Amino acid sequence: MPLSASDVDRFEDSRPRLEAIAYRLLGSAGEAEDAVQETFLRWQAADVDRIEVPEAWLTKVLTNLCLNQLTSARARRETYVGQWLPEPLLAGDPMLGPADTAEQRESVSYAVLTLMERLSSNERAVYVLREAFDYPHREIAEILGITEAASQQIFHRAKKHIAAGKARARTEIDEVAARRIVEEFLAAAASGQTEPLVRLLTEDAISIGDGGGKVPARAKAFEGAVAVAKFLRGLFKPGEAKRALVGGAPEVYVWTANGGPAVVAVVDGRVVGVMCLEVTAEGIAALRNQVNPDKLERATAHWAVADHGEPLFNAF
Repeated sequence: MPLSASDVDRFEDSRPRLEAIAYRLLGSAGEAEDAVQETFLRWQAADVDRIEVPEAWLTKVLTNLCLNQLTSARARRETYVGQWLPEPLLAGDPMLGPADTAEQRESVSYAVLTLMERLSSNERAVYVLREAFDYPHREIAEILGITEAASQQIFHRAKKHIAAGKARARTEIDEVAARRIVEEFLAAAASGQTEPLVRLLTEDAISIGDGGGKVPARAKAFEGAVAVAKFLRGLFKPGEAKRALVGGAPEVYVWTANGGPAVVAVVDGRVVGVMCLEVTAEGIAALRNQVNPDKLERATAHWAVADHGEPLFNAF
């Protein structure tokens, strides 16, 4: 039986929340959209008049679809070329979801999304539903088919794993502070010297790149302030080979992605790189650079309609 207009509207009202949940669970905007669309097909095939609480029903269907997707995604990532990083979302993207509390903002930060790869599927689901969307453990237990006590235990275990993976607390910064940090970082990177960069980095800073086998990216992370600084000095050094690789001289912008400071590189309107900076009280602790073109399509679409102003400079 076809859905009524009100039933379709009911689903569409839930779509932003469902997409935000799916993105946090999967780390991929494209996969999140697919999971939400599959949820709609399940909604379309259901006897919706018999569903007492549509929001709970939709969340349960979506979450279980994502858990199944995570199983196959983990298998694919075992053969992934190089480092795997989540798909970054630029400031203003509705898929980022709620950002009213520090917990919600941190749950979608690039650092935490990366750390969530270490969690089991159930740990990831409980963490996302509780930390980012404030679902009570009673509802989470119903969604996952576990006891309420088990949900609480899984949540505490997931939080412990996330906390253990972070070397230090993330620093909450506003857009003005984020811009200042990125501008200072870019000035140091473009200086051609390592010393200014080393001063901005923590002693144990890391730099990770995801090229997906389509864009060159070192399989192993750079570790330590000096090693990271030397890498960045070379990355920002002009060169014809680099320009040929990305199709021109990238325009470099100061931006935010996943709620944190970021560098966005653009060539002819196409986002070719998003570097997310993890900032702590001691300095920049990590740089995660997404250059896999498959994971930058949504960023490019979002960039096309964003009021991004003028670039800071042209790289390479």
